[in-house]
Amino acid sequence: DYLDTGLFLDHRDVRAYVAEKSRRKSLLNLFCYTATLTAQAAMLGATSSLSIDMSKTYLYWAKHNLMNNNVDESKHLLKQADVLDWLETESENPTQGFDVIFLDPPSFSTSKRMEGTLDIQRDHVTLIQQAMKLLNFGGMLVFSNNLRKFKLDKKALEGITMEDITRKTMPRDFERNAKIHQAWVLQK
Repeated sequence: DYLDTGLFLDHRDVRAYVAEKSRRKSLLNLFCYTATLTAQAAMLGATSSLSIDMSKTYLYWAKHNLMNNNVDESKHLLKQADVLDWLETESENPTQGFDVIFLDPPSFSTSKRMEGTLDIQRDHVTLIQQAMKLLNFGGMLVFSNNLRKFKLDKKALEGITMEDITRKTMPRDFERNAKIHQAWVLQK
């Protein structure tokens, strides 16, 4: 049996950090899962958001998370799409910019709805570079992942300011398992 709570406990401090940084700002939540971050950011005053995930099941759950928290769905939009395809297309000719972007992809993914595969170690530079093209001036991208042996390719991302926020976003009850996630703030 598979039990799914709709919430990654090790990311609660990451969600709180991103939600706080989203006050009075626009948010793009990529691989949004059940959009708990979006709900939290909206409740803290994010002006607008776009949350994207490929799973209809998780977006249904996300819709209920927003409704249950009285989030204005005209300002906080959900989109069902292959994030890899959407990000590639949107970054080539952006139709809108965002003040805060949360990029928390799976470590590896092969889905019937995806054209290729996602391997976060192999693909993170491309994902980050594409997402950075959608940042408004002065904006920030928070990149997080759960691959234990992950190494950020700093050389390939030269010219981008990077701050490792893993320690400050690690809940105390996960400190003994410090590789459960890694997180960075990236800015132009």
